[in-house]
Amino acid sequence: MTKKPLRLGVNIDHVATIRNARGGPHPDPVRAAELVASVGADGITAHLRGDRRHMLDDDMRRLQNEIDLPLNFEMAATAEMLKICLEVRPHAACLVPENREERTTEGGLDVAGQHNFIAPVVRELMDAGIRVSLFIDPETPQIEAAKSLGAPVIEIHTGAYYEATASTTPDRIQAEFDKIKSSAELADSLGLEVHAGHGLTFHNVQPVAAIPQIVELNIGHFLIGESVFMGLAEVVKQMKRLMQDARTGGMY
Repeated sequence: MTKKPLRLGVNIDHVATIRNARGGPHPDPVRAAELVASVGADGITAHLRGDRRHMLDDDMRRLQNEIDLPLNFEMAATAEMLKICLEVRPHAACLVPENREERTTEGGLDVAGQHNFIAPVVRELMDAGIRVSLFIDPETPQIEAAKSLGAPVIEIHTGAYYEATASTTPDRIQAEFDKIKSSAELADSLGLEVHAGHGLTFHNVQPVAAIPQIVELNIGHFLIGESVFMGLAEVVKQMKRLMQDARTGGMY
C-alpha cells in the first residue's frame, strides 16, 4: 500500500513538570513548543490533568494562542476538562484515562465499557469543530467501540510494547508489536485515522513508525528526558530522522 506521511507530535508536559518542581516561570513549556516547532515537529501535545501536576490552564491557552502548530489537548472525559477545552478551542482533543495515583497514563481508555459516558463528550467536542481522538489499547473491542462513537481518530497505546522492548524478550516484543500492527490495520479498514504513542524511544520507535496505517506518533517523556543530554532541538531532529528512515524503507 502507499505509505502515508508520518507526523511527530511532541508532548511537552514534562517541561512543565520541571517548572512546577520549583515554582516560578522557568522552564516555560511554551518556549519548548516554539523550539520544537522550529526544528520540524508537526504538532504539540499537552495533557491538562485534573490535579494540574504539570500543565496549567494558562499554559493551554498560551499554547493555542502563541504557537502556530496544531495543539492536541489531552484530557479526561470530565465536565471540568470539557469546559476548558471548549474555551481553548484546540485543533484536537485526545480523551485519555486518568487516575490521581498514577505516575503516568496506565493503559488505554475503556471506550467499550464507558461508551454511554464518553459519547456526549465526543459529541460536544466534535460539534465545536475539535477533532477527537481516543487513546485506547490495541484491542478489537476498543477499536470497534471507538468507531461506533463517531470519533475520527484513535491513538494506540504502545505502553505494553515499550515494556516488552525494555525486557528484551524477543517473543514478547513480537507479540506486542503484532497487536499494534493488526489494530492499526483494523482501524484503518474501518475508516479511522490511526495515531500511536507512549513509551516510544530511539530504540523502539522504528518498527512502529514503519506501520503504514499509522500517520502520527505522539512522544514526550523520552524526548524531554533525553534533551538533558543532547538538547531538545537535536533530540527532536533525531527522532524525526529515525521515523522517516523507517517510513521510507531505510531499515524495514
